Amino acid sequence: MTQSLASLNPTTRFSNRVENYVKYRPSYPDAIIAFLEENIGLKKDQRIADVGSGTGIFSELLLKHGYAVVGIEPNEDMRKAAERRLSGYPGFTSKNHRAEQTGLPKQSVDLITVAQAFHWMDLVPTKKEFLRILRPGGHIVLAWNLRQKNTPFLKDYDELKLQFGTDYRASKMVNDESIQQFYTPMPVQVVSFENRQLLDFEGLKGQLLSTSYIPLPGHPDYEKMIEHLVKLFIAHNEKGFVQMEYETKVYFNR
Repeated sequence: MTQSLASLNPTTRFSNRVENYVKYRPSYPDAIIAFLEENIGLKKDQRIADVGSGTGIFSELLLKHGYAVVGIEPNEDMRKAAERRLSGYPGFTSKNHRAEQTGLPKQSVDLITVAQAFHWMDLVPTKKEFLRILRPGGHIVLAWNLRQKNTPFLKDYDELKLQFGTDYRASKMVNDESIQQFYTPMPVQVVSFENRQLLDFEGLKGQLLSTSYIPLPGHPDYEKMIEHLVKLFIAHNEKGFVQMEYETKVYFNR
């Protein structure tokens, strides 16, 4: 990791962005569940810990397919948002812990999932903790929605984030080498899924503001950034919507 966790402050970094995060961040493809069932033998009676569960986006994917999930999330605002969001699922429980110390018993889970949160974790103690709580033959799944840059709109949107982002490098800290080291000596495989969103202007704005390094109202660059966003939307929307495209990458151990 290129910055200290203290400087990035992951337990509070998204606290003033939770509403936009809940409303406008993309979910994950349903096809992931069938893939895990077929390739790692995921079964309904297995215990799952979603670590860095945030507002519950990946947890909900599992819950709606009938799985029970315990969410581990240290950010109070995000954790409470997940608890509200997922209150209708009897299989969901929520704990105020970190990846490095989950509070779960030794060898108590069959599957650990980490979606869009791996880069906030201190990887050496996290690996030790994951191996402690994982049952023999268990699995660790890491997932990311990676925004593409393969259309004029997506290229311009990335340029806007580069121009106005105050800490853009914070989202670039994970690479295949660090993932490989995390899994070693377990063999790791990766699979990709297509994922997309259609966003109106409010959705596009909300998703932009859900990003931890983007200026919020009151910042000197905020108004200028929104002006650029309006122009971008006018230039690229079709019938009032733009399409956000992702490659959803899923890493797992055999």
